[in-house]
Formats: sequence, C-alpha cells, structure tokens
Amino acid sequence: MKRTPPLPHRRHLSPRWLAPCLLLIIGVSGCAGAPPAPVTSAAPATATPDPTRHPAPTATSPARAPATSITPAQRLAARINAFISQPRFASAQWGISVVSLADGDTLYAHNADKLGIPASNTKLYTTALALSTMGADARIHTTLYATARPRRGTLDGDLILYGRGDPTLGAGSDQHTPNAWSDHLAAALAARGIKRVHGSIVADATWFDGPPIAPGWEARDLQSWYVPPASALTVNGNMFYLSVGPHDGLCCDVNTSPESSGANIVNLAQTDPSASWSDLGIYRPPGSTQLYVYGGMQPRAKTRHFVLSSPDPAHMAGELLLDALARYGISVSGGVRSLHWPQTDAAIGAPGTRTIASVVSPPLGKIVHHTLKHSDNLYAELLMLAAGKRLSERGNCPDRTRAPATTLAWARCGMRQMLARIGIDKHHALIEEGSGLSRKDLVTPRATTRLLAWATHQPFASVYRDALPLAGVDGTLKHRMRNTLANDNVQAKTGTLRYSYTLSGYVTDAAGQPLVFSLMLEDYARPTDAQDRRAGPSPQHDLDAVAEMLANFGRMPTTPAR
Repeated sequence: MKRTPPLPHRRHLSPRWLAPCLLLIIGVSGCAGAPPAPVTSAAPATATPDPTRHPAPTATSPARAPATSITPAQRLAARINAFISQPRFASAQWGISVVSLADGDTLYAHNADKLGIPASNTKLYTTALALSTMGADARIHTTLYATARPRRGTLDGDLILYGRGDPTLGAGSDQHTPNAWSDHLAAALAARGIKRVHGSIVADATWFDGPPIAPGWEARDLQSWYVPPASALTVNGNMFYLSVGPHDGLCCDVNTSPESSGANIVNLAQTDPSASWSDLGIYRPPGSTQLYVYGGMQPRAKTRHFVLSSPDPAHMAGELLLDALARYGISVSGGVRSLHWPQTDAAIGAPGTRTIASVVSPPLGKIVHHTLKHSDNLYAELLMLAAGKRLSERGNCPDRTRAPATTLAWARCGMRQMLARIGIDKHHALIEEGSGLSRKDLVTPRATTRLLAWATHQPFASVYRDALPLAGVDGTLKHRMRNTLANDNVQAKTGTLRYSYTLSGYVTDAAGQPLVFSLMLEDYARPTDAQDRRAGPSPQHDLDAVAEMLANFGRMPTTPAR
C-alpha cells in the first residue's frame, strides 16, 4: 500500500486577493490563495443557503452603494469553485457533497447526484452492511472436525478444516505468531491421544456459494497480493512470498514461503549476462494454479522478492495444518485435498462427524477497524460475503421474486434493503462487490454523505467512525494533511483506481460544526511534462486541498464587501 510524503503547510487566503475572491460569488472571478481566475461558461453549480435568510445590511451613507453580506457558505463555495475550475481539471469530473450534521443543510454541492466510481469508498458501504447485519460483537469460527471416533491413538477417517470466511486466520490478532491457529487445532487433536490419521485433511471452502472472484475484478490483477481470492477458508491474507535468484552462477532458485503456497511453480528462467531488471517475468493464467517464472537474470544478480496471491488459499491452509500436526507428532496418511464451490461436503452435519476444536476471530468491530484503516480488499470482500451468508440464512429478499443463487447476490439484496432504509435512491448507489476493486461499482457523492450521516445514529456509530483513517495520524491518511487544521481532525476513507480518486468521511470545521463530505475526482489523468514525468500535485493532494478547506470553514473573515 503506497504512502504519500507529508504535505507542506498550505497558504490561507491573503488580504491581497480578498476583494477579487469576494467578486466570484456574483460571477466575476475567484481565487484560492492566488490571483483570480476567469469563470468559464461551464462554471460549477453550487448549493448555497437561501439569500433571503441573510439580507444585505442597510447602507449608512447615501453616497455609498449598499453593502453586500457574504455568508460563510458562499465564501466556501467561492474557494472550492476556484480550485476545481483550474484548467488541468477541464477533462475530468468533480463530484462533491458537503452536509452539516447539525441541521442536515447542504453547504456545498457540485455534481452531487452524478454517478462515479467509488474505488475503496465502496468499503464504507460494505462495512456498514456487515455491522448492521451481524453487529460489532459477532465472531467467525474456523472448525476442525473428525469424520470418525478415534480408537487407540488412530483416527480411521478424515480431518475437515472448515472455514467460514474469517479473514484474520494467521494474519489478525496472531499476526506475530502466524502458526498459532494451526498449533491450537493440532494441540486439541493431540490432547485426544491421536497419533495417526488414516485419511486426509480436507480443506473445506464451501461455506460461501459462488466463485471466489467478484465481478469486475481485472484479470491482470488476480496474481497480485492486493487481489487475493475471497475464499471461505482464508489464511495469511491469502498471500505468499516468492523469491527468485541465481545459484552458483546458474538460474534460478525459486522458493516460496510458506512452501505449500497453493501454486505449482514452473521455472522457465535462464541465466543471461545481458538481462535487465525487467527481463524477469511472473505469470499465472486466471483460474489456474500454474505459476510461470520466465525470462532471464544475470549470473550474479541479487535475489528478487515478490508478494503474490495464492490461487488456492484453502489448500495452503490445509498444508499449514499438516505441518502443525507433524510438530505435534501426528501423521496423516492421505495428505491434503481442498473443496470449493460448487462442490459440497457430505460429511458436514453427518451423524459420525464430531467437532475437535475451533479458532475464533476477533469481534467484527475489530475486523472493520482493520478493513477501513488499511483499505484491505480481502477483508472487505469477506465481510460482504459474511453479511450475505447471514441474510441467506434468514431467507428473505423482498425485491426479488426468486431467491438469490449466490452468497454475493444475497449480500447485494441486503445492500439494497439497507440503502432503502437510509433513503438512498437505488439508482444512486450500485454496489456489485465489497472491496471497490470493480469499476462496476457506482455511487453519487450525495448517496455517500447520506450513508455517513445515517451511520452516526446507528448502534455501531463509534465503531464505524473510529475505524476510519485519521488525517496525519494513522491508516491510509497517516502521511496526509499534516500541519493543517485537517490533521487529527478529518476521519475519512480513501479510494484509488486508475483515473478515479475519492475521499469521504467526517470533519469538524473551525467553528466546531460537524460535517460529512464526499469528494470524487473522476476521469482525471495527472499532467505530465515533456519527458512524460508526472507534473503538478497528485490527485490525493487535490482531494486533501478541498478537505482542508472544509476544516477551515467557519474561520473565514465575515467583513461585508463594499
């Protein structure tokens, strides 16, 4: 996950440019700490308070023109308008909604009802659905079953490692001891006196109905660590480490950690004295467990390291359990095999199947905390599916004549019901999956501010808000908006896909007024120089600039223009 460097302190509006700025609100010009820019025919529309509620003061001298009262909301609109009207945004689309939590008034709106790609702002919707469906105290169990009663230290049957979508297994509260979960299960089996298993470890990932890849995920990303499959039996974040390096001048040593990653390595790499850094390649066809290492490396090149997604996380979990059983002196004759949808496991629920032990996740509230602070795609998708599974057990999808066929479809049904309760139009929030990786997800800025405002009145309000990254302090905002009024103030979810950038959350303005906001910058290609190097501020810097204006709102001068 990329981190941006600390931002310099921004200039505030200087008296030198105050008069031109004030003229913007009558359609002449505007500024944001710089000389006024002309307003084009496509000047952004804003929502401002009714001017009849703020009558202009009476003139005190017949020789002077009447004074015009400039409201704080109008000053805010002038600053934002000037900023988003810069020529570099001419081909992009801004969508902005800013609402007061105190009275529900819209302080600023620009394209607030236009759909855009939320990217990881989708996680705001996903976590709200999970919390409202299951509650912040819910926990997820991963269970070890045996298909027969052990006799004289021998189990004549299989062990079933049954996952229910816990994203923290080996990567959550026990991340510094990632084998704790498998050692716990192995110890429970050893405590029953079992030394031999005449059967297999069945790594069962059939809890969720449907494929582990959500619609709209890009095929080229599927081998990347940040796009792991959403398996019901998940371990170590469904990631593994790959190292490739020369050995005694020959090519190439290829190693994985853990050893049993679920990928079948095919090493095609060769030694090449003229090879460059980019000549070494890694490729796994979508839907395949074959991972090809190809290309060339120089004979004395340094070892290269990669972090990749496992094509079969369930099998990887089973292998890790097998290793733990060996540490406890338990042998398994049949090795590991994995089960996935649409397969089923007849042994689950059968009379002879008995529970050995379970590993329990942290409370859902802590899982949400990690999801939002670190924008974890796997956690978000598994939360979406967990909510869908709970809803499928209830068996009610009122806006469909037929029951959904997959767990994800049940989750979408629950999402539509939640949005209806909030009062969000069904055409203003179209959520296809839980992480925000899909460009099929579409929302409007106003829908997001309504979601955020609604969440403040829910039982999980503090869990939800505290899970958001805090500007300049932690999560994906740790290095952003430092040395500004937004620092340790803005609590917001970031979002980035190529050409789509978002930031939505909460802020307290300089007058102490709580606000909710959603900023969406769509179809924006960052300018480049003659050498095709990035030029000018980053899109994240631009979003932060608007958020800082909101943090400063309420401390702007209120002297009337004359």
